[in-house]
Amino acid sequence: MAVDIVPTSLDGTDLRIGIVVARFNEYAGRGEFEACMDELRKLGVQDEDVTKVSVPGALEIPFALQKLAGTDEYDALIALGAVIRGETYHFELVSNESGAGITRIALDYGIPIANGVLTTENDEQAQERLDMKGRDCARCAVEMANLAKEFVQVDDFDGDEE
Repeated sequence: MAVDIVPTSLDGTDLRIGIVVARFNEYAGRGEFEACMDELRKLGVQDEDVTKVSVPGALEIPFALQKLAGTDEYDALIALGAVIRGETYHFELVSNESGAGITRIALDYGIPIANGVLTTENDEQAQERLDMKGRDCARCAVEMANLAKEFVQVDDFDGDEE
């Protein structure tokens, strides 16, 4: 039995990436962004091919992603920020709704989105994870952008072609 293998690639050359960073828990978003940009550069993505959008918090990330996705200018998007548990139900609300919104935008627009919104119990956990998560998101965005390019899109097929 033959198996078709779709190649994966971490070559970021000529990819356009949009990054949305939440300002709430600013140290986390900033740290993730710095790690993400360092990794994107290592993968061949040029600074001029990256757009950064800053939003107030995690709940605003999906809206900004939707606006970026709607331009059709990007090969992949990245969401960065941190939601840290507090004493109320708000943590669950923000975590769940932000994650669901990010996923919905990716599926609705057919664009890869690397979700780097940390959800942690405390600041220490966020601090420990931000560098790794920023780098992971860079690699994920590049790999998935290249994967998306491997699939041929058939748009506006009207059935009249033979």
